[in-house]
Amino acid sequence: MRLLFDTHTFLWWITDNSRLSSMVKATISDRNNDLFFSAASAWEIATKAQLGKLLLPKNPEQFISEQLLINSIEGLPIHISHAVRVYHLPIHHKDPFDRILVAQSQLENLSIMTLDPLISQYDVNVIW
Repeated sequence: MRLLFDTHTFLWWITDNSRLSSMVKATISDRNNDLFFSAASAWEIATKAQLGKLLLPKNPEQFISEQLLINSIEGLPIHISHAVRVYHLPIHHKDPFDRILVAQSQLENLSIMTLDPLISQYDVNVIW
């Protein structure tokens, strides 16, 4: 399976947060699955860290790079096709970070690991 982390799922995974579902834990732990982390989530983390809404042990560049390596997660860039796909999405969600994740999920055939109920309103496979 090809899986895309929502930002909160990534942060909860690396901090072993109890809010992470057992289904998501098992899915991430399954080495047969391919794990992806969007540049949009990196942008969201960096933005929240800069605004003081998220405390990180290191600067976002070091922190994210290390966690991707440690957890065997592949970075997913934002392509123009992802950005323009957002135009075709219904406006279930106004968060631009989440909308680009939906677009990436659709175009790259990725299931999204998220607790966000608004994302499940889109034509995407949600794992939780």
